[in-house]
Amino acid sequence: MEFFRIKKSIPFMRHALVFNAISFITFLLAVFFLWYTPLHLSIEFTGGAVMEVKYDKPADIEQIKEVLTKAGIVGAEPIKFGTSQDVQIRLPLKAAEGAEDQNKAMEKLKDTVMTSLKSVDASATLVRNDFVGGQVGKELATDGAMALLFVCIGIMAYLAIRFEWRFAVATIIANLHDVVIILGFFAFFQWEFSLPVLAAVLAILGYSVNESVVVFDRARENFRKMRRATTEEIFDAAITGTISRTIITHGLTQMMVLAMLILGGPTLHNFALALTIGICFGIYSSVLVACPLARYLGVSREDFVKTEKKKEGEPEVISAAP
Repeated sequence: MEFFRIKKSIPFMRHALVFNAISFITFLLAVFFLWYTPLHLSIEFTGGAVMEVKYDKPADIEQIKEVLTKAGIVGAEPIKFGTSQDVQIRLPLKAAEGAEDQNKAMEKLKDTVMTSLKSVDASATLVRNDFVGGQVGKELATDGAMALLFVCIGIMAYLAIRFEWRFAVATIIANLHDVVIILGFFAFFQWEFSLPVLAAVLAILGYSVNESVVVFDRARENFRKMRRATTEEIFDAAITGTISRTIITHGLTQMMVLAMLILGGPTLHNFALALTIGICFGIYSSVLVACPLARYLGVSREDFVKTEKKKEGEPEVISAAP
């Protein structure tokens, strides 16, 4: 399906050096912010408690925060959850520091929170109370990093078998470029990095790979069809030929993500935010980072169109690589 078709190839590769310079600078900035202002990890990774409290009338978040601060509860983060009467209170592990038994400390903290809230509004009712220990948080962080590593290895293996190792290396570098930039945004703005955000990062890896596969598959076809074209012209034709598909796919996906970002509330906000950043940079990297990298790595027609040598006296036959 295509909305339009561009007959003349757009010379993307002519400006590859400029695009790569922009990518490199953006990447370095993201790495710097990750080093200078580490990620603001959620309690899933650092440990803490999540309490859901229900009121009979719309809750006043600022008043709740003020009450908890006066009660000496450090780092409490109340947000509206679902309806205006429902509030989610996130309590980091540091709110219960100094206690030998962490479970008892969190239980005491829960009682303190509810006593403080009921002193202002007696209708406050505890709906749910979950606790994540510090050790569990570290295990989640480790498991998340391992999941990211295995996804990268799987992507490289698939692309190396499906296409060619240069395409695999170019794609994984471009995708890691997206991941680091997403993390850089979260580090710079100190947005909370939670398990849903990690899920969004992993989703973006697969999403960006899909775009790279489409472009590289078209490039492989062009290597076989456009016999006299240079490598740069091959990639230009591949990118131009898939622009309509890119606009349809990414446009519809972004519409759905924007709906979650605007209407999903605090629970889905950071998840949708990570997806939005990843989709925008995923389009850019799959087209303007992966293709130049594949060219720099030396991909050529010989990788896809091989010459079959015949017996003496017989003409050579050009065959397409599988």
